[in-house]
Amino acid sequence: MVGGELSGNPDQLVSGLAGLREATPSDVSFLASPKYQAAVKATRAGALIVARDVAVDFDRALIRVDNPSEAFAELVRQVAPPPVTFPPGVHPTAVVASTVRLGKDVSIQPHAVIEDRAVIGDRTVIGAGNYVGHESRIGADCRFYANVSLRERTIVGDRVILHSGVVLGADGFGYEAVDGVHKKIPQVGNVEIGDDVEIGANSAIDRGRFGRTRIGKGTKIDNLVQIGHNCVVGEHCIICGLVGIAGSTIIGNHVTLAGQVGIAGHLTIGDKSIIMAQAGVTKDVPAGSIMLGAPAVPHREFKRMNAAMQRLPEILAKLHESG
Repeated sequence: MVGGELSGNPDQLVSGLAGLREATPSDVSFLASPKYQAAVKATRAGALIVARDVAVDFDRALIRVDNPSEAFAELVRQVAPPPVTFPPGVHPTAVVASTVRLGKDVSIQPHAVIEDRAVIGDRTVIGAGNYVGHESRIGADCRFYANVSLRERTIVGDRVILHSGVVLGADGFGYEAVDGVHKKIPQVGNVEIGDDVEIGANSAIDRGRFGRTRIGKGTKIDNLVQIGHNCVVGEHCIICGLVGIAGSTIIGNHVTLAGQVGIAGHLTIGDKSIIMAQAGVTKDVPAGSIMLGAPAVPHREFKRMNAAMQRLPEILAKLHESG
């Protein structure tokens, strides 16, 4: 099933799949990284998938493959319950405007609302309770889970996955103080999502004040992410949970933003940069950088600073002794 090389007992009976810590003698597990070697010693798994060149202390069935994670994922695909599917058609409780254009084999689930002049591509699934605003355009083979909201004129490419609670195109957070009162600045732009993007539950991407907020093709966004108005996120980025990006920031291609990263507005983050967890970015970041800390600095500099901080009590004690 995975094109692996077996050592150990070929008659070992297995009936399930599990992680190293949860596995029982009837489960297959896998080792994706050497840092989990200690968990291998403690696992009860009956069979283990590992890389071909990794030395491992394991006395049961061992399956060596080129990529353990990929092999385990293939097993999951073959033995897991089939994915839920939705038959084409419009549910009787859905409200679809007469000017909407639906492609072939589109599925509109209960209580969805599709507003005037929206366009939905072939084989796309619009989940229960979805709202698709006026003149929005959605590509082919998309999957929108329950309770997704698209404001007017939102554009979504092909094969996009939106998880429950995603909001695309809400007003940007723009106000101007006039005589001590915050006056709302009109937000008349839109949001554009490229092909093959996936956006996690309860994430929000604001419409542009004017122009567009754009997410490039292949980018993957975790749960609870906020992206402000007129941001441009490049292609094939990874944006982890609880990231906040203020308005008009440009994120390059193949950028990774780890959990709880905060980025100030009107900045540029260069291609292939990595912003490590909980960093606070206040300045432009050159391409290829690895940043850490708040305010964010190159990670090696941060580590030197942190090491010096750890020695402060010792240094202070010596100063008191010499003083």
